[in-house]
Amino acid sequence: MKKKIVAVLIAGCMALSLAACGSGESSQGENEKEKITFVLDWTPNTNHTGLYVAQEKGYFEDEGLEVEIVQPPEDGADALVASGKAQFGISFQDTMAPGVVGEDALPTTAVAAVVQHNTSGIISRKGEGMDTPKGLEGKKYATWDAPIEKAMMENVVEADGGDFSKVELIPSTVTDEVSALESKSVDAIWIFYAWAGVATEVAGLETDYFAFKDINPAFDYYTPVIIGNNEFLEKEPETAKKFLSAVKKGYEDAIEDPDGAAEILCEAAPELDQELVKASQEYLKDQYIADADRWGYIDPDRWNLFYNWLNENGLTENQIPENTGFSNEYLPE
Repeated sequence: MKKKIVAVLIAGCMALSLAACGSGESSQGENEKEKITFVLDWTPNTNHTGLYVAQEKGYFEDEGLEVEIVQPPEDGADALVASGKAQFGISFQDTMAPGVVGEDALPTTAVAAVVQHNTSGIISRKGEGMDTPKGLEGKKYATWDAPIEKAMMENVVEADGGDFSKVELIPSTVTDEVSALESKSVDAIWIFYAWAGVATEVAGLETDYFAFKDINPAFDYYTPVIIGNNEFLEKEPETAKKFLSAVKKGYEDAIEDPDGAAEILCEAAPELDQELVKASQEYLKDQYIADADRWGYIDPDRWNLFYNWLNENGLTENQIPENTGFSNEYLPE
């Protein structure tokens, strides 16, 4: 009888012990951070500042997330997000276009606008007549040789009364705009003013510049954007919302304190030129949200206007339906 009682007591103690262990494991699991991989489109720059601010200030951690920011592979950020190896990344509405619909469509969706308006345009040496698109006639333009790029260039040149066939196209991926312009290897370059344009100012190089959005409203598309993997968004919508909530706080901080945000970016990427980063951050503080009511919002009308222009000009293998390729549903209010 005593043996039976002892056996029951031992069994009971073991059950309590196992229950306690199980409880501890459950608690540990609940505290475990959800891991997110975010892939950049290029080396770190001020388009990415909000991400690094969110990481440095613990905004991701506050949302129960552990975020790793990685450099893009050779086939680009879109491919890595599409594969599911990264849940989020940086892309651009124009480069997304070939993969939005059709047999080769990528399973990605734009979920936030990093910058509210298109800050890209054409920069050239000051006083050489290229302050308007027509002035590019007879000049050397550094082209990526991409169909959408060349169609946009033809549109703005001819809208200004010029002849695009007279523009000398020099296939080139310029990484140092200041040197390229000073050496006169090319005369005009497509840039994003927030980085390359500001870089010419910091270097003291006088330039002329025109913005695409000022010539054709259809060219005020979203560039850059944050994209998400579709399967992840469908299965983990709350995690996606937590992630974007933290990112939003990071960009809002970059708007309120551009110098502080610039320092955080430089700490994360010490190879960057601090003077350029601070000047670029000062420029972008007014561009991240601009005239929108909140950071990240994608205006359906503007998104559709650009893709409709691509459709109308035969620049898409498959017609892109309206309201395709983006979503505002994961953004915090």
